Amino acid sequence: MQLRRYVLTRRPVRVLLLAALLLTGCTAQPVGGAPRAAAFNATDIAWIQLMIPMDERARLLTELAPARAGDPALARLAQRAADRQEAELALLRGLLVRSAAPDNRPHEGHDMPGMVSSDTVRRAGALSGEEFDRVFAAALRAHLTQALLLCAGERASGGAEEARELAGELEKAGSEQLALLDAARTGKS
Repeated sequence: MQLRRYVLTRRPVRVLLLAALLLTGCTAQPVGGAPRAAAFNATDIAWIQLMIPMDERARLLTELAPARAGDPALARLAQRAADRQEAELALLRGLLVRSAAPDNRPHEGHDMPGMVSSDTVRRAGALSGEEFDRVFAAALRAHLTQALLLCAGERASGGAEEARELAGELEKAGSEQLALLDAARTGKS
């Protein structure tokens, strides 16, 4: 998959805070003291365990778009985003298995920046046309923006080369999705 590079404004303080969060407060502990693969550090594990529920929640929103979007360009974008989320989830789940970290869902039920909330999914499910498009676009933008920050944190502080490489790929794909979202919302798609 070839993706064009989209330059983002970096927010060094937010990235450093994210890296600190990933290294301290949201780390996974191996079950039963079983050692995890040495190449994966706490940042890798936290990144994987956060990206999975973020994509799962975003997937709930993108599934609504075909029946509810008013703008056909936005519906097409939602389908591409859904396909990308499915591919990302498969790769992230594979990394989780290779990391030997538990699949204990530490972020289940959390509503964090960029994570599509259950309320947003419910609200979007009751809307259609332009109203749905506004809610969908705002939630997808927040999801993609936060995912880019998380991926930057993983690339900067992750220990496993395969996790850092995947973060780079997800960062490129997310940048492309943001550019497509901007184009769809301005009628340039």
